[in-house]
Amino acid sequence: MANEKSENPRFICGLHATLHVISGKWKPLILFFLDKGPTRYGELKRSVRGVSDKMLIQQLKELESDGIVQRTDYGEIPLRVDYSLTPFGASLVRAMEPLCGWGEEHEEDIAAAMDRRKTSR
Repeated sequence: MANEKSENPRFICGLHATLHVISGKWKPLILFFLDKGPTRYGELKRSVRGVSDKMLIQQLKELESDGIVQRTDYGEIPLRVDYSLTPFGASLVRAMEPLCGWGEEHEEDIAAAMDRRKTSR
């Protein structure tokens, strides 16, 4: 880990800053699917299974506000809007790639741990 004492007192360390940007159940998945290229809202909603419209809109607005996602409104009727990663967002997705690999490598172990957690309740 780099410098423990951040120059920005809001964050304890770089990981804390990163978690601030990707916090929430849906943001990492939204970023994963946006990495494939510009995506319309409906396609994104189908890809991020289980997310409500309200939550998807909220998460997209937060990512846009943080400079991670760009919303492009084509000003057409019917409404045509798509979402894409900014260069800043693309750099975040590159940083998340090792986590994706770790999850794929340990998917069975993680599923087993989740099953054990459910049965211990």
